[in-house]
Parts: sequence; C-alpha cells; structure tokens
Amino acid sequence: MAYRSAPLVTTAVLAGLIAASGPALGQGTGNPAAGERIARTWCANCHVASADQTTASPDVPTFRSLAEREDVTEDGLSVFLVTPHPPMPDMHLTRDEIADVIAYIMSLAEK
Repeated sequence: MAYRSAPLVTTAVLAGLIAASGPALGQGTGNPAAGERIARTWCANCHVASADQTTASPDVPTFRSLAEREDVTEDGLSVFLVTPHPPMPDMHLTRDEIADVIAYIMSLAEK
C-alpha cells in the first residue's frame, strides 16, 4: 500500500518546492536536447517524458503537464531535482545535467 501512495508523496513534495526560491542551477543555460536524452534514460520509467512515449505510471505528472503549470518555475524544478525524495531514485545528476533536464521540461510548454 505504501508504494501506491508514493507518487502522491512525490507530487506533494514537488508542489511544495515548485514555489521555492533560491539560486538556480544554471538557469536558462541548459540544453533541451541533452535534457531529453537524460529524461529518456532516467525519467521515462515513471513519467511520460517525450511526445512519442505511450506508457508510464498514471500517478506521476507528465513532463508536458509540468511545463504547462503556471506555478512551475526553473528555480522550483532545480530545488526539487537536487533534493532527495523517495520514491524517485537519486540519479546523481550534475548541475549541468539538471539544467539540461529543466531546459527540456520547460521547452515542452505549449506557447
């Protein structure tokens, strides 16, 4: 049962950190193409992380839905990705890789 509620905990942690402020990890300097490669490797097991992906956990947000939320910021994603929070694995991403993933997520917003 605890596993089923884990995505809800992750979502709650994300919601709490989205509005957090602090220094960004290379804000605006990430490479979206590199971020997509990282997302396909590390994130696609749980998240729908790319347009051609058809399956993922239904209990976690898609990358596009994150990008389109008004309360999601680069700073908030930076804080979230450097803060350990089960059930997400500790991927040991570098600051540049985190900036790349953030750039990729933010590039998915419909404009």
